[in-house]
Amino acid sequence: MSDSLKQAVEAELGRFHEAYLGNDLKSARTVRSLTIDGARVTLELDLGFPCGRYGQELAERVREKLQALDGVEQADVTVGFSVAARAVQQSLKRVDGVANIIAVASAKGGVGKSTVAANLALALKADGAKVGLLDADIYGPSQPRLMGMDVKAKAAGENTLLPVEAHGLQTMSIGYLIDKESPAILRGPMVTSALQQMLFQSAWGELDYLVIDLPPGTGDIQLTLAQKIPVSGAVVVTTPQDLSLIDARKGIEMFKKVNVPVLGIVENMSTHVCSKCGHQEAIFGAHGGQTLADEYDVDLLGELPLDISIREYADAGTPTVVAEPESLIAAAYFDIARHTSARLARQKKDYASKFPNIKVESN
Repeated sequence: MSDSLKQAVEAELGRFHEAYLGNDLKSARTVRSLTIDGARVTLELDLGFPCGRYGQELAERVREKLQALDGVEQADVTVGFSVAARAVQQSLKRVDGVANIIAVASAKGGVGKSTVAANLALALKADGAKVGLLDADIYGPSQPRLMGMDVKAKAAGENTLLPVEAHGLQTMSIGYLIDKESPAILRGPMVTSALQQMLFQSAWGELDYLVIDLPPGTGDIQLTLAQKIPVSGAVVVTTPQDLSLIDARKGIEMFKKVNVPVLGIVENMSTHVCSKCGHQEAIFGAHGGQTLADEYDVDLLGELPLDISIREYADAGTPTVVAEPESLIAAAYFDIARHTSARLARQKKDYASKFPNIKVESN
């Protein structure tokens, strides 16, 4: 009886489509353990990406499906996650303790990239991951303001910086190292050096994800940074406007040149939401992000509105995911974070760090 019941359970899991992984639970290899004791089924799933409240909702949906099978009197289902390190560009040194780096980029300024990066990191953290946020914009750092942190970073030892904790994130920015009124007057090579110091000399601890807010553009500085940062995947932020899409294409092409997989597109400012009546209007055009995603065969990770509350919360140093975690806009950020991390979970694992160092000595 148990064998036939196990087959029935596995068949049901094979029919259950999981939206973020884009596959059924069996094919996606989410089953961590499955035991059957008489008419009782105990199932443990590992989604491979931070799932938070969604994991609890999924567990209940799966439990209902299994409970309805003939021969099942009780189904106990738990859904958790583990985050594995994914491959980065060849020959690049990984950051100690950091499993995955996600670069958030826009080839054009003014599309809300930094706000997206901040809320993405906060949503991953709220869903249960250990997350860091690195502000790589040396000339115009935004994250200290977005995080509400007007402080200076402290030394954690010789040649080591202690990240600033903000809303549960480990954060680092040039804004923590210089006076906020002082411009960073640095040439290209010095910018690269400054970023590498913040990246490799910060005491990040153990992180599942380090989200890097890249400076806008696709010039020499951005290309050099993309070549020197060990990135597991990139997110490109755009607006639906044709002018923004032109530059977003350049951003995607840049990552292709340096062999960094693009996890998907985030379309910001998709519609304007009137603060008085709630009317929505696509003032920058419609479906631009989906068109771009289709053109490059990548995912449209999500669409975000042009809403005054996003700006207000960002200026106040409490991004939407922290300020209104139950709001519809926060739900959109959570959806983007889950799509991003689930897409990354489908990338090739990094096995290089698993191999022991082989030391050859002469007699």
